[in-house]
Formats: sequence, C-alpha cells, structure tokens
Amino acid sequence: MADLNPNKKAPTPTMIPIQSPSQLHSPSAVNSIPMTPKSPFITRVMTPLASPMKKAMASMQGYLEFTKLNPHDEWLPITESRNGNAFYAAFHTLSSGIGIQALVLPLAFIALGWVWGIISLSTFFVWQMYTLWLLIQLHESPSGARYSRYLWLSMLTFGEKLGKLMTLIPTIYLSSGTCITLIMIGGATSRLLFNTIVGNAWEDKNDTPLTMVEWYLVFTCLAVVLSQLPNLNSIAGVSLIGAITSVSYCTIIWVVSVIEGRIDSGSNAQPEKVYGGARVCDVLNALGIVAFAFRGHNLVLEIQGTMPSSLKQPSRVPMWKGVKYSYFIIALCLFPLAIGGYWAYGKLMPTTGGMLTALYKYHGQSTSKAILELTSILVIINSLTSFQIYAMPVFDNLELRYVTKMNGPCPWWVRAGSRVFFGGLAFFVAVALPFLPSLAGLIGGIALPITLAYPCFMWIVMKKPDRYSVMWWLNWILGCLGMFLSVLLVFGAIWTIVTRGIEVHFFKPE
Repeated sequence: MADLNPNKKAPTPTMIPIQSPSQLHSPSAVNSIPMTPKSPFITRVMTPLASPMKKAMASMQGYLEFTKLNPHDEWLPITESRNGNAFYAAFHTLSSGIGIQALVLPLAFIALGWVWGIISLSTFFVWQMYTLWLLIQLHESPSGARYSRYLWLSMLTFGEKLGKLMTLIPTIYLSSGTCITLIMIGGATSRLLFNTIVGNAWEDKNDTPLTMVEWYLVFTCLAVVLSQLPNLNSIAGVSLIGAITSVSYCTIIWVVSVIEGRIDSGSNAQPEKVYGGARVCDVLNALGIVAFAFRGHNLVLEIQGTMPSSLKQPSRVPMWKGVKYSYFIIALCLFPLAIGGYWAYGKLMPTTGGMLTALYKYHGQSTSKAILELTSILVIINSLTSFQIYAMPVFDNLELRYVTKMNGPCPWWVRAGSRVFFGGLAFFVAVALPFLPSLAGLIGGIALPITLAYPCFMWIVMKKPDRYSVMWWLNWILGCLGMFLSVLLVFGAIWTIVTRGIEVHFFKPE
C-alpha cells in the first residue's frame, strides 16, 4: 500500500551528474524548495501524468545545468569562449594535423615498398579517422556533461589514478614535446632561409651572424609574443594561416620534386635484402613513421570544447563536419608526399628533415631561389602557428592551478607570465637536449595509444555496447591491436638505439 499521508513530504528527484576531475557542481536550488502537501486524491490522479513530466523537466534542467559554462570553464583559455563553429574546427584540425613529420613519410616506403607502404598509410588513415569519430561522440555524456580535455575523459573512464597514469605523460609529450620540436624546426629553418638569401646555403653553414642557439631564441620570442592571444577561439585566424601554409609547403615540395624528376642513383627499387632483427626494426620504424604522421587526437576534445551545444544542435555535429573536411585536405597532402617523395628520391631520401632536406640537397641549384625561400618561410610560419595550438593545453593546465587555488580568473600579468615561462622552458629543453628528436620513436610509441587504442576502450566503458555486438568486437579488436602495436614500436625503438646508437650531445644544437 502506498503511503498517502498528506503531511509527509515526497522526495524530490535530483540529478547526480558525473563530476569532472577538476570541478564540483553545486547542488541545484530546486532541491532546497519545500514541496506543498498533496491530498491522496490529487496524488492518485496526477501521478500518471506528473511522473513523465517531472522526469522530462528534471532531465531538461540537468542538461541545461551542464551545458552552461561553470566558473572554472569561464576562466580557462580552452573553454572561456564557446562561440566556435565547423570552420574554426577545420582550421584548428588542419593546423594541428599536418606537420613537418609528414615530410619523412617516404622513408617508410623504403622499408615497406610500394604495396605495403600504400596499404599501411591507408589503413592508419581510416583507423585514426574512426578513433576521431569516437572521441567526438564521447565529448558529451547523455546527461549533458562535457569533457573538454583528453585527460579528464580518461580519468572519468579508467579512474582517476589509472587515467592519469595512462594519459598524463603521453599528452604532456604530445603538447610540450611538439612545441620543443617546433622550436628546433623553426630555428633550423630560419638559419637555412638566411643562408639561402645571402647565398651561403651550400658553403660554410657556420658562417652566419647567429648561432643555432640564437636562431632558437629568435623563433621562441616570436612564438611567445604570438601566444599572448587569450584563448583557443581567439587563435582561429592563426590556425587558418597555419592551415594555408602547411598545405602550401607540402604541395610545393612534392610538386617540385616530381617535376624535377627521379634522382638517377635513387631508384625506388627495393633495397638490398636485410634479414633478422635489423629487418624487423626497419619495418617497425616504418610503421611508426606512418602512425606518427597523423597527430592531433590529444586536441580534438579541446577544439570541440570551444563550440556551443544544445539539444537541437549538439557540438558533435559541426565538429565532425569540420574534421571530415580538414582530413580530406590532409589526405590530399600526405598521400602525394609519400608516393611522390618515394618515387623521386627512393632510398636516397635524407633521414633528417625528409623531403625538405632533399629539396635543398638535390634541387638546390636547379630550383628557383624564390621557391626555396618561399618554402622555408611557409615552414617557419607554420611552425609558429602550430606552436600556439599545441601550447594551449599547457597554458590551460598552468592557469588551472591558479584558478583552483584563487577561485577566480587569472590576471593578465599571470597569464602573460605563465606563457613566457613555458616558452623559456621549452627553449631551454630544445638547447639542452638537441638529440630529443632521436627519441621520437620511443616516446611516440608510448603515446601511440592516445590515437589508436584508448578511444576504443573509452567507447566500451562509456557507451556500454551490447556484449558480442559489432561495436563491441570492433573496439576491443582495434584497442588491443593498438596497444600491441605500441609495445612493438617501443621495442623496435629500444632495439634500434641499442644496436645502432644515437648521438648524444648536450647544449650543442647543430
């Protein structure tokens, strides 16, 4: 028998949201409002109609509560502005998705050959597009909560300790490590541009007014000045410039290489057979080069977090639209680079700098000086713009410490000072550890699950697909395969370092 005592208050339904790792939602004011006693007759008559309405109102209230900006989000650079759109998403994705690592794709074809090289490149492209789709779908929970940082989603999915252990170091590397590498690339290309302009590019490379450390410093100062833009949405124009420059220099490099023709002694025939552990390491390193050509998964949730969201227009719709268009353009850049570069240079492809180095080395005298200078300028600009979007999660984490402690937004001088501090730290690491790119295979293998494996496991935990369904099997297989590939790449990188060694020199960038 139902208790129809009119003096007894009925419990008020409340929604318990999933807490994000860095914030707690305050209880709804509705829960503190006392309910008016109801008569037994009214209770019996209205309950069938009131219950669905009450649930609908509670769901709507919870959704609106979560999709509005909470105070911490309003004060942090990734989410303080949420007026992004599909175009902004495409700009950011293009700027972060194409990088200098694409210029070494032809090196993978040396070990894999034509057939397996194209198959591997196509397979990894489809695979990472699928995991991108998974992350975009997981950005918002059914309750309306939004997870605008990869680390937050990982901690929610795998638990706070395990989530941090799995993703903290890889995401730091993918953000901070990329910024350090961009300083090295930007500084080295700046010196190359200077040598090209003054005519010393093929003479004494040390005969320049500035040392390599000073070129690093020049690039870092430019990057720090540009980093004073306040939030992720404010650098949409910067990302647009970065997207244009990346597509431009990739296109110029492969078109010039193909027009100039194949290098006679650089036939793309298979190199002499290598067996045993060396052959296995070559294949694993080639697969690593292909896998590392696709980047930006650690930024997709952050980019989606800049968009507004509602019941009629959830943020996943414009985000997926922007990602589709941007990756169509990325494919038009990467596939010609890999295929055209391998056809033009074959096994003579330089291991450092890839096709950019090959362009200067083999066609420096025959190619127009203006084209070489334009290519270098585009690479420098792209490095500056890519620095901004990869540094934004670092800026967000630095400001989160202040916001959490002071419970208020960062003053302008704290924000500016934290970004200058990070720029100086990245510059110091670039100078102190100039051999860091030699460890990219090892560290990249550790970070590979961020792209290929973790999103699959997140989908299984968050969406809970039916056991043995297609999505259940697909995500388990891809997730386990991604983890297995990561272990193989780490093993191959360690084996290569042990057998072939690396040149270690501190504070001596070359």
